[in-house]
Amino acid sequence: MREYLLRHRVTFDETNVVGNVYFAHYLHWQGHCREAFLADHAPGVLADVRSGDLALATVSCEMEYFAECFALDEVEVAMTLRRVRGNQVEMSYEFRRDGRMVARGGQVVSCLRRTANGVVPVRVPDELSLALAQFEAKAAV
Repeated sequence: MREYLLRHRVTFDETNVVGNVYFAHYLHWQGHCREAFLADHAPGVLADVRSGDLALATVSCEMEYFAECFALDEVEVAMTLRRVRGNQVEMSYEFRRDGRMVARGGQVVSCLRRTANGVVPVRVPDELSLALAQFEAKAAV
């Protein structure tokens, strides 16, 4: 299975008074990973988002935490595709430090188009589907 990888060095402002990474930053890093993926693999989709022709709205997200991370740790965020269903894309994320999983999460994003009457669902753009297919998590046999 191929993963899209984003490496992140934790900053002091991402930690709390106890010194570990504040839980919400992992969700923030999911967004960073998704956006970097678009820039690297689906620039046309990113252009459509920038122009307002397409909206990618997070409709749900989840996180599980297994170990703490601290300032200046290097965290690897690995994204894979769970599935594409209708106008939604479901992704999985693993957060690793020194090769050890410290957290995992997921996210569901809906593809929408803005109209005079509000947003309406649209199918996942072909460019995005093709790019994501390279990172699809295959079920274990």
